[in-house]
Amino acid sequence: MKRIFALMIVCVFAFALASGAFAQELRVGTLLSQTGPLKEFGPNLKNGTELAAKQLKAAGLDIRLFHEDSETSAIPATNAAKKLVEVDRVVAIVGALASGVTVPVAESVTIPSGVIQISPASTSPLITVLPADQGKDFLFRTCPSDALQGVIAGKLAAGFSNRAAVLYVNNPYGQGLAEQFKKSYEKRRGRITSMVPHDEKAAESYTAELKKLLKGNPDIICAFSYPAHAQVYIKEAIEFFKFRNFLYCDGTKSFDIIKAVGEKNVEGRWGTAPGASLTNSFIVFNADYRDEYGSLPPLPFISNAYDATAVIGLAAYAAKSKGLPMTATNVRDKLRFVANPPGEVIIPGEFKKAFELLDQGKQINYEGAAGSVDFDDVGDVITPIEIWRFRKGNMVTISIEVDIPPI
Repeated sequence: MKRIFALMIVCVFAFALASGAFAQELRVGTLLSQTGPLKEFGPNLKNGTELAAKQLKAAGLDIRLFHEDSETSAIPATNAAKKLVEVDRVVAIVGALASGVTVPVAESVTIPSGVIQISPASTSPLITVLPADQGKDFLFRTCPSDALQGVIAGKLAAGFSNRAAVLYVNNPYGQGLAEQFKKSYEKRRGRITSMVPHDEKAAESYTAELKKLLKGNPDIICAFSYPAHAQVYIKEAIEFFKFRNFLYCDGTKSFDIIKAVGEKNVEGRWGTAPGASLTNSFIVFNADYRDEYGSLPPLPFISNAYDATAVIGLAAYAAKSKGLPMTATNVRDKLRFVANPPGEVIIPGEFKKAFELLDQGKQINYEGAAGSVDFDDVGDVITPIEIWRFRKGNMVTISIEVDIPPI
């Protein structure tokens, strides 16, 4: 009888460990693009998450990352998310990049499972009002909505063009950015000559789409796609139609495009993207990234990926400091406590200081590498929009727009 009772105790304890009741390890998944149309961006965002995790661990948090490839596609990403949730038992996922991936993953995996999802790069306005998350509060992002980028892009384009056409990837990202751009551009007396979608899967040619766009004789075409798409159609526009006047965005801020079409063919062209204020937070992050991986590439969302991992770790420690297990719900309930004011300001890398304050029962306010991570009621943040240009084979920041004008 004693043996049976002892065996029962062991089984109960093992089950408790498996379910996370006594576990002190924070398990976080990443769902980034290592392959597919956004594969250029994935490795550097992964570096951002790993840098944050390394610093959190050094400060005293037992955190473990589980990396999966979204393939920049909804079905494989959904399967990968299920693996992270059901097999790896993560409490949070950083990802995905494409809005067309983040939305189905949230609707079919993370929200029904009660797992936090923080996207560092999905900018579709749809995410703000996603019905599946209403009242659930499991979907967040550390990048701004394209309701902001679209305004700045429209304002920028209206400054040097009268007739614009839009070629966009047919998913929530491309649709949302295209619509916001249209509203902003037309308000400033610009005329949209055509808006043409293309498939999310990269194609070998886009000449049919380009012919439709050029019928209206636009003086600029907005390249609202991903690098794998745009490097094909921009090259075709130059070679077949002698047209090279494109406006770029975060999805087409790309070294692969420069390589594919040639430095001289993009020289001086303008673009917009979610950016980072040149605050002390960004300066510290930039230095830490350089020390760990070399220079910080001028690609979007690396700092946002760092911030997503950082706030998950800080929220988990906040729950732990209150004697709560680091479950998804408990971590979620502490996200705004560590990220929003009031509270003592914490910048990237100051995690030991943050943990000491939390142990003292004090509130903290994490000011991220990409900007303030002040989550509103629907999990959105407002961070700056960057205006940038191609210059001498690189992409350089021209200005940072903090005060976004109305559409």
